[in-house]
Amino acid sequence: MRPVSLSRPAAAAALLGLALFTVSAIGQEPEHAEHAPGAQHPHQPAPPPKNLKVLPKTLTGDQVHDIMHKWAGQLGVECNTCHAEDPTRKMPNGHPALNFADDSKPEKQTARLMLKMTMSINKDYTSKVESKHDNEASAKQVSCGTCHRGHLDPPAFVPPPDHDHEHHDGPPGGQQPPASH
Repeated sequence: MRPVSLSRPAAAAALLGLALFTVSAIGQEPEHAEHAPGAQHPHQPAPPPKNLKVLPKTLTGDQVHDIMHKWAGQLGVECNTCHAEDPTRKMPNGHPALNFADDSKPEKQTARLMLKMTMSINKDYTSKVESKHDNEASAKQVSCGTCHRGHLDPPAFVPPPDHDHEHHDGPPGGQQPPASH
C-alpha cells in the first residue's frame, strides 16, 4: 500500500477528525452493565498498544480495546477476523492468543483503509451538511455500522418500491401523442 502524503493543513484536519471520532467512540454510553461508569473492566488492563498506524499513538490499551470491540459489534465479527493468531501463546481457555501488532492479515489493512475513508467522509462531507440534530454531534457522523449494519460485508441496498402507484403507458393525463405526418 502506497503511503498517502498530506499537506500540513490536511494532516492537521485529518488528525482533528480522528481525534473527534476517537473521543466520540470512547465517550459513548456503555452497552453492558459491567462497563457502567465507575465499574471495573471485566478484564485485566490492556497492555499499551503497539503498531498503531491510523489510530492516535497516545491511546491507552483499554481505549483501543473499547474501540475495537465497538467496531467488531458494528461489523458482526470477532477479533480474529483482523488479528492473526500467535502460535507461541495460548489463552487460559486453550484458544490461541492473538498477535494484535501483526500486520499479516489483509483484513487488518482493509480496516485501516476503511477507517481512513470514514474519517474522510466525516471531515470532508458530513461535517458540511446541515443537520436537524445539530445538538447531537454524532447525528452527522458515519461509522462502520452506518453501512455494515452488523455484517462483515455490507448488506446490499434494496431501494423501496416506487411510490407512484398510478402507472401510465402514455403521456400524462391519458393524452395520445400527436400523429406524425
